[in-house]
Amino acid sequence: MAEQQKKMKSGSKILIDALLKQKVEMIFGYPGGAVLPLYDALYDGDIPHILTRHEQGAVHAAEGYAKATGKPGVVVVTSGPGATNAITGIADAMSDSIPMVVFTGQVITDGIGKDAFQEADVIGLTMPITKNNYQVRDTKELPRIIEEAFHIATTGRKGPVVIDLPKDMTVMEAEADIDVKLHLPSYQPTVKPNKLQVKKLMEALAVAKKPLVLVGAGVLHADAGKELVEFITKYQLPALSSLLGLGAIPTEQELFLGMGGMHGSFAANMALTDCDLLINIGSRFDDRLASAPKEFASNAIIAHVDIDPAEIGKIIDTQIPIVADAKETLKEMLKIDVACVGWNDWNKLNLSRKKLHPFKYDKEQDTEIKPQKVIEFIGELTKGEAIVATDVGQHQMWAAQFYPFKNEKQLVTSGGLGTMGYGVPAAIGAKLGCPDKEVVLFVGDGGFQMTNQELAILNEYNIPIKIVILNNQSLGMVRQWQESFFNNRRSESVFSSQPDFVKMAEAYHIKGVRIDDPKTLEMALTEAFNETGPILIEVMVSPTEHVLPMVPAGKANYQMLGVE
Repeated sequence: MAEQQKKMKSGSKILIDALLKQKVEMIFGYPGGAVLPLYDALYDGDIPHILTRHEQGAVHAAEGYAKATGKPGVVVVTSGPGATNAITGIADAMSDSIPMVVFTGQVITDGIGKDAFQEADVIGLTMPITKNNYQVRDTKELPRIIEEAFHIATTGRKGPVVIDLPKDMTVMEAEADIDVKLHLPSYQPTVKPNKLQVKKLMEALAVAKKPLVLVGAGVLHADAGKELVEFITKYQLPALSSLLGLGAIPTEQELFLGMGGMHGSFAANMALTDCDLLINIGSRFDDRLASAPKEFASNAIIAHVDIDPAEIGKIIDTQIPIVADAKETLKEMLKIDVACVGWNDWNKLNLSRKKLHPFKYDKEQDTEIKPQKVIEFIGELTKGEAIVATDVGQHQMWAAQFYPFKNEKQLVTSGGLGTMGYGVPAAIGAKLGCPDKEVVLFVGDGGFQMTNQELAILNEYNIPIKIVILNNQSLGMVRQWQESFFNNRRSESVFSSQPDFVKMAEAYHIKGVRIDDPKTLEMALTEAFNETGPILIEVMVSPTEHVLPMVPAGKANYQMLGVE
């Protein structure tokens, strides 16, 4: 077997063998001159390839696949503009800690640094937006580089790794054993928590009178939802979530207060203001959650569990730091039984706030379709079980507020980078990764126009997603800020002309429907969701609706607009 593995093979064949060893299920990509030898090897079909219509789409599709499955996404793009088109998606994956390996084509080794045709300094461009990057200089090194890249991408704080691939490295033959031994002495993420720190946290819980659990995406990356729910149930702890932590706790759980932060719930933001112990598990205290760090949870002892030591103390001073995997930490926390002082009054306060100030909208009017109603009703149609992909903007926040999430890895959205154009390809990747699950995409009319060319592959690869365009004929979130903070001066945020999105869908051989009557909304949505193939559902929604509540930038969490 070893002799067979070591026989002479081209770099392209070695690369594919190494990917097969990593159990790669599919590759997202777009060919070009520098990667033609690799695409010639892919022609043999050992690994399925998804041909997107733009390199940005390929990376977002890989992100959607990774978010929905937990497995690393794999991307291949060509050199120069192929690589630079992928940069937005790579930066997005870095911001949201998404495991991904991106192969970028490169000019031949002798041409590097000589301004060759379609040359770009991929290493220089991607160094700040990757966990690590490589440039292959010896074909024999491919198995080691790929082994390391997948290990780095999928361990510790997960993230993207770029492998820059000169064309000659894919053509040259070498003897290469894919069974390489991993040796990364300088990369050893801390997984197990310090038991003394865990004990200190549990001792703080024992004497706390107003404890609160903050749930971030780190819980989902660690597959720790089961342990999290067990912990908060054991001690009857109120909890809130960041945007990317949604789904870790079922929305229906009584003491779950919803999302916190800029467009979070009144109950969640007030609990952050009043708590005396905040247990943050896997959230990085970003500025959409902690817009005014000096006033954030100012009455609380802060315990922060994060696998990335750089995040602890970066924004919020932390009294109980725990650098470790969320799942391993929760397991240790569950091993320690503490007799708590009890917090019935605290829980009653939180529940009363949750009941008195839920996310709401005007349900009585019948002259226009409210976007919140669309999402709420689709939540009922899908029983809260669909994978929900979103683009970025108002519709994203309404989905976070009104969809009844139940499961881990259920929300596929762009958090840290806030990338418009993310939605369509990410939904495609999610469905390809989870073909047995229903995938619903909520997208605005602005973001949809950035990557809608990916509609072309829905029929080609039999991807039956439901695309719901909430068309408010504007860049809704930009318009909302202009109306709220710039004296209603709607500078370049309202579309005076739009394409016919239904005809666009039909041009791609996809069924398209337009819904514009609030009186028949539920019937029309029900009919559309009964379709078995891909469908585009354009819903003409209120052009003036705002996302509320809202914490203005730089204000404390209790300074919410839109709360009576």
